[in-house]
Amino acid sequence: MKTDHLPDRRRVLALMGGSLLLIAGASVSPWAASIAYASDAGKGKAVPALAALEWNAITEKARGQRIDFHAWGGSQATNSYLRDQAEIAAKHHGIEVRHIKIADTAESVSTLLAEKAAGRSDGSIDAIWINGENFRALKQAELMWGPFVSRLPNSEYLLEEIGARDFGLATDGMEAPWGRAQLIFMYDTALLETPPRSMSALLEVARANPGRVTYPQPPSFHGTTFLKQALIELMPAGQRDVLITSVTDDAQFAHITAPLWKYLDALHPLMWAQGERQPAGAEEQMKLLAQRSVWVALSFVPQEVANGRKEGRLPPTVEPYIHDGGTLGNVHYLAIPATAQHKAAALVWINQLMSASAQAAKADPARWGDETVLDVARLPAEQRMAFDELPSLPGSMSPEALGTPLSEPHPSWTDALEAEWARRYRN
Repeated sequence: MKTDHLPDRRRVLALMGGSLLLIAGASVSPWAASIAYASDAGKGKAVPALAALEWNAITEKARGQRIDFHAWGGSQATNSYLRDQAEIAAKHHGIEVRHIKIADTAESVSTLLAEKAAGRSDGSIDAIWINGENFRALKQAELMWGPFVSRLPNSEYLLEEIGARDFGLATDGMEAPWGRAQLIFMYDTALLETPPRSMSALLEVARANPGRVTYPQPPSFHGTTFLKQALIELMPAGQRDVLITSVTDDAQFAHITAPLWKYLDALHPLMWAQGERQPAGAEEQMKLLAQRSVWVALSFVPQEVANGRKEGRLPPTVEPYIHDGGTLGNVHYLAIPATAQHKAAALVWINQLMSASAQAAKADPARWGDETVLDVARLPAEQRMAFDELPSLPGSMSPEALGTPLSEPHPSWTDALEAEWARRYRN
């Protein structure tokens, strides 16, 4: 998410839902934290006429429509999954889904804002994979359509505590929860005897093995996530509650982030390529890990190692782990822009992606490994079977191993961190 420091940038896959309080080192689940806000989601918002129709009428309107679905295209597994779902949408619902692959949701946000400025009501985006700061930007511009989530048949089975707030901002029924993710790290057991389960331990690995540690370059999503994870871990526990509020001034920011910059000043000269070059994103860092150029990598997909090992992208000696103090965890969403031309088909598409069959396929570590937003225990027995039959691949991470996720700081910290990082370290 962004503040006025870098207003033109927005991160894709920030994936945050519900606000997790960081108070004196104690963490409260982001899924549970949104319960308190569930009652205010959608208040004062009139349901659009289309969304108010009976579902059968919506599906009939959708038949024959084509939608342009803007979604991150940086993962082979994600793209393959969406291709499969698009085929299902065509076969069962008579709609054509075109996946517009984007590198950064900021691209789509900019498109929508430009179309509004031009006075266009026939927007080029029908549905969008969105989250946090991007949702905030479009909501403030009155470019989000809804509320619609409660009108989707498959919303009946959503986890009760999910989706009311996104980075602290009420979703008002304008974002449909689609998946959950959490930051994980991975290491090569053939090179490291034990994983570095903290930022401090990672620095010690770098000191003992110069050139074998790196992180993606901000403002890539994973690079900025590394900064936020490090900030949370390195700052005094008693100060962490400040991260749930906006940055107030430069003096406050400098004081709170001083341990982070001290840490990075020590880490950078010890990194791969002496810190003069960094991976463009998590995919490139994982390639370096597979080549054994670096010994540690990261991902925001808990089953990334299982998937990578199965596909041969990662050696069988790579194992996942998380830090002892926990790691950032988020929810990602689907939304419909106010200027979308084919809203009926967008509603059908989003409802399909929230279905038990689509969610189970998404949760399959052999296909994607993204955690479901459905309360599996409440599903009909025949739909639960798809989850019961999911494989547990070597390299998988269980919910117990992931523990309680930490939350993203207030969006203003993201912008300020990226701007200061660029000032200090951009080559």
